[in-house]
Amino acid sequence: MLLLASGLLPATTAQAQQVVNIYTTREPGLAAPLFEAFTKATGIEVKSVFIKDGLAERVKAEGATSPADVLMTVDVGNLLDVVDAGVTQPVETPALKAAIPANLRDPDGNWYALSLRARLVYTAKDVVKQDAITYEELADPKWKGKVCIRSGQHPYNIGLVAAFIVHHGEEKAEAWLRGVKANLARKAAGGDREGARDILGGICDIAVGNSYYVGLMRSGKGGADQKKWGDGIGVLLPTFEGGGTHVNVSGAAVAKNAPHRDAAIKFLEFAVSPAMQAVYAKENMEYPVIAEASIDPIIADLGPLKVDPASLVAIAKNRKRASELVDKVGFDN
Repeated sequence: MLLLASGLLPATTAQAQQVVNIYTTREPGLAAPLFEAFTKATGIEVKSVFIKDGLAERVKAEGATSPADVLMTVDVGNLLDVVDAGVTQPVETPALKAAIPANLRDPDGNWYALSLRARLVYTAKDVVKQDAITYEELADPKWKGKVCIRSGQHPYNIGLVAAFIVHHGEEKAEAWLRGVKANLARKAAGGDREGARDILGGICDIAVGNSYYVGLMRSGKGGADQKKWGDGIGVLLPTFEGGGTHVNVSGAAVAKNAPHRDAAIKFLEFAVSPAMQAVYAKENMEYPVIAEASIDPIIADLGPLKVDPASLVAIAKNRKRASELVDKVGFDN
């Protein structure tokens, strides 16, 4: 566990007495620019606690005396977990409702998305000539022996399968999973970046991977080998038939027993302001949740993102069934 006080900048006497305590599952370094900018703008000190696992359990165990004001996490499933644990409180303000589309926030105001990562298709540029693809097409027999993907049980893929269920129902989702499995070039394993590596190695023609990994690879942050992988692949933004591109989110909620509730709300509103959306998205190579915020050039170069309108709450509620279907078809075997 890491305790980090961010942005201790000069403030008025009244401001200096203010603080917001943030429990986060994101590495503190990734959110530090946001914390520091918030303190500079408001004079409110940020104290963050990094909790790798068990965020909901930690806050629940602390009970009414919990110092947590804001709970920040990655993956909509984790956001629903803290809501289901009863450790959040509903918050609705005009600024939050205006900034964040309805499908990217809890309908009762228990959590709000702060950034997006899209589930993409990486391609072998010298082989795959098409400029568009659907998720449904991943099961097309024309890709037999040509698809790379990480474990079907990984949260990124469980989210995609759950979204497929929302769009088409369980029966079609099961048939789709069987079709994708039949098209695999190798066992479903590794990570998203390994999909790019294996495309360059001639193992597969297409791979499923998240958008921010392209940013990390092409930026050089992962080293020379990963930059070669990122630069060597093509990228398509797939959509569901009649829908858009599947996204997952990082997000935040106000803790149920937040001792500094007003400061917590100010933090959420600050996090979705255009300037901070641009900073936060750039640091993490993600998409901002508001259209007017600028995007890192590497991510912008992937093309315009048409976010799938399916409710993230509905998708998250289908996670369990998605996991069961992955096992039923033996996707990872």
